[in-house]
Amino acid sequence: MKKRRPRVGIVMGSDSDAPVMEEAARILDTFGVPYEMTVTSAHRSPARTRTTVSQAVRAGVRVFIVGAGAAAHLPGVVAAETTLPVIGVPIDSSSLAGLDALLSIVQMPGGVPVATMAIGKAGAKNAGILAVQILAEGDPELRARLAGFKAGQEKEVAQRAARLKKIRETAAGARR
Repeated sequence: MKKRRPRVGIVMGSDSDAPVMEEAARILDTFGVPYEMTVTSAHRSPARTRTTVSQAVRAGVRVFIVGAGAAAHLPGVVAAETTLPVIGVPIDSSSLAGLDALLSIVQMPGGVPVATMAIGKAGAKNAGILAVQILAEGDPELRARLAGFKAGQEKEVAQRAARLKKIRETAAGARR
């Protein structure tokens, strides 16, 4: 079976960031979007970072999701190396619980945009969804799967509301 070309590059500063970044991968898997995942460092391996970005672009990547903690320079360095969209995920790996990473990523200088998500796993999940939304703009099939995902979320909320109503009615009946 032929391997599909990656459409998303998931890059992180350390393998210890993988439990957070797996949330983005899980979303991409849900939508059937092929991706590559790797580790590189803006500070410790700048040449590897540059090579990683250029090889990913040549391989077919169209969006980068980049996780980084502490000083969190990696998303900005990736953005400096490509014209493709970069989505930054602040990792909660420091004594500041990711606030330092959030502030680093969100304060990119004009001309070097990085879409910045929430800190941690919720941010990685949303990064995966945003990557799918970006790719869906030119892919009607992916757009339809995204619409189904959104409808599923709406249905889930309605089910939760119904469960809560039933619990409340049962509790009110027991109090009488």
